[in-house]
Formats: sequence, structure tokens, C-alpha cells
Amino acid sequence: MKRYLAIDIGASSGRHIVGWLEGGALQTEEVYRFPNGVTERDGHLVWDMESLLRHVQEGIAIAQERFEIESFSIDTWAVDYVLMDGKQEIWPCYAYRDDRTEAVIPQVHEKVPFSELYRKTGIQFQPFNTIYQLYADKLAGRLDHACGFLMVPEYLLYKLTGVKSHEYTNATTTGLVSDGAYSSEIIARLGLPRRLFQPLAQPGTVIGKYKGSKAVLCATHDTASAVEGIPMEGNVPYISSGTWSLLGVKTEKPLTNAKSEGANYSNEGGVGYNRYQKNIMGMWLVNRLKDELAPDTPFRVLDQAVLESTFDGLVDANDDAFRAPKSMKAAFDAALSETPQTAADYLRCAYRSLAASYKRALEELEANTGETYDRLYIVGGGAKNVFLNEETEKVTGKKVIALPIEATALGNLKIQMQTAKEELPC
Repeated sequence: MKRYLAIDIGASSGRHIVGWLEGGALQTEEVYRFPNGVTERDGHLVWDMESLLRHVQEGIAIAQERFEIESFSIDTWAVDYVLMDGKQEIWPCYAYRDDRTEAVIPQVHEKVPFSELYRKTGIQFQPFNTIYQLYADKLAGRLDHACGFLMVPEYLLYKLTGVKSHEYTNATTTGLVSDGAYSSEIIARLGLPRRLFQPLAQPGTVIGKYKGSKAVLCATHDTASAVEGIPMEGNVPYISSGTWSLLGVKTEKPLTNAKSEGANYSNEGGVGYNRYQKNIMGMWLVNRLKDELAPDTPFRVLDQAVLESTFDGLVDANDDAFRAPKSMKAAFDAALSETPQTAADYLRCAYRSLAASYKRALEELEANTGETYDRLYIVGGGAKNVFLNEETEKVTGKKVIALPIEATALGNLKIQMQTAKEELPC
């Protein structure tokens, strides 16, 4: 019986999940879990990549002690990367919530106007997109000795196997990929070193080995793996609900018209399809409020109190004020005309504001695709929240199918199994 290991790392935690086929069904077992988070160094938000690598290695060791692992793969969040000078890293690895790109965005758009970038790449505007991060690195001189860069999951895979790779679904999130490859035109107009950009590899590519187990590229952007992991009937919208909410639908080809640009929808690589989706706020709001207002109170207690709260204030969940505030409570207070009185009031406001943002995004999606949908799949951590699911169903008018499953890990495992020619259940 072949067993596979999915290493799924999010902005707040990571997990190692072993999967195998038994009795015609996919079985899974979590063997290791670890914390993650940004660190502040020298006034910037960065990732502790050395710690992440140690946790990845420790989890693999535990999995290999218990099982014979056929293959493994790693997925993480998108856009962030490690600059490389040969085998040497150029630290730090900046986190997407850092504000270092704000000053360079107008300069990028002077060289390549955003409307042109959107038509070529289909990627929604986010101030932390890789294109802006790399341009900030150029102006800071960090690219002078860089011979390449590796997105976070590909960096971790490189440290295990010695093989450098650029996986397609993750590369599309950079804002530098057009027609299936890094755009030589955009790279040249921005004056970025061409040596940084290598050919792209598709999910399912075997890139090497680590301690006897094959290393496979899954869809290393976690949302791309999550979409693969949804047991979806037909093609209907989805929300991958975690720190961010990724709301979208599969399409045959990118939609890069003016309406899509105006709605700030993205077109990212999927496994044989385009993911037409929007990156909107997620459980970051809720988690930060809890950490600040009720760090020692279990979610089950707080969520029961949310049901008893009558606070009806709303905020624009996607406002930049909530991206990385020093105090999430203060950010909410500044945005509201009436001040919440309890932690439950704040959380109720956050949940209802998220549901309202889902409604707006779904209306845009239907208008832009010309399709109307009656269902909405929600997977990931946010799918466990009954109040948020009910509020989303009420305001959107869609039947919410909440699947509190590790969809990202399941998609990661699915790609590995397909690579090994395992016949997956429908």
C-alpha cells in the first residue's frame, strides 16, 4: 500500500498529513503540526525560513518512522520568495504583509501601466504581489548578486533535494507570467535580471528525492491545491477560507476584460484550468481580534457568545486598514460609528462583514462570467464556523456547502497519487 505525505503550510500553522487509498477511499492521518507566523526584524515583517525548514524536516522524519513514504510535496501561501546567490540565500525572506512595496508600486506602473499588466497576466492588484516585491529588491540593490529566486515551497523543496524549480500555479501569482511562461517583455521593461527567471514546471513533476522518498511538485500554491481537493459536483464557486478568503470558480481561459480588472478579479493557474478568483479578507480579522481581546477564551465559548450578541455594525472587511494594523480592535473602532462592547460583538461584526464581502464578490463573479450559481462550496478552517456559514447563506442567497476538510492537503495528495498512477475514487 503506497503512502504519500502532504506538507501544507499556512501563514499561521503547518501540518504533515499522510494519505493512502484503502477500500476504494482516500484515508488520511495527521502526523505533525507546527506553528508559523511573521517575525519583525529591523522594522520589517519577515518569515523565519530556518525554523520552517526544521519543522518540515522533523515532520518528514516522523512520517518516515511510521510509514514507508512513496512521495511527498509541499504547498504554502503564494507571492513570497527567497533570493538566491548560487547556493547561498540572500536574507531576509520578506512577508507579504510588510509595507516595503508601497513606495515602488507607482514606479512599476509608470513602466508598465496596470491595465496592461492585467491584460497580459490576468493577476489582480495586491500591493504585495511578487512583481512589486522584486522591483523593491531591485531598487534596494538586493538583486545585484542574485542569480535566482525560489517561491517559499520551492525553496523548502530545494533545501531537501538540491533541485531548484518554478512550479506553474505558484508562478502565476507573481504577476509576471503570461501565456504560460515568465514574460520576457515585462521583465525587460522593469529592468529585472533575466537570469532570475527559469522555465516553469507543471504539477506532478518529480524533482528529486529526500531520504528515499520522491519529491513531487503538487500545485504548490495552496489555493490551487485546495481547489483540486474539493469534492465538487459540477463547476460552482468556492471559497478557500483561511487567513485569506479565496473566492472563485474554474474557467476554461482567463477573463481579462475591463469588468474583471475593475472588480480586481485574478486569473491564476490551475491543474488544467484557469482559476478566476478574488483574494479577499478572511479569518485574519477574527484571529487577530481574538488574540487581542480574548486570548485565553476557547473559540467554542466565544462563538456561543456571538450567537447571543445583537451588535449589527459592519466594516469593509477588505479595507487596507485591516491588512496589518498594530491593533485590530483599534482599526475596527475607527471604522465603526458605534463601538462594540464585548469581544463577541467584535467577532460578530467581523463574521458579518466577511459574509457581506462574499456577497459583493459573488455578484461581481456572476456579472463577469455571465453565469448564475445556486451553490457555494466553503472549505478550510473558516468552513468550521457555523455562524459565518449561516450568515453567508443568508446574505448571498446561495446554498452553502461547508466542508471542514483539509482540502489543500487532499489536493496535494491527489496530485501525488495521480503522478504515481494510483486510481483515485470519484
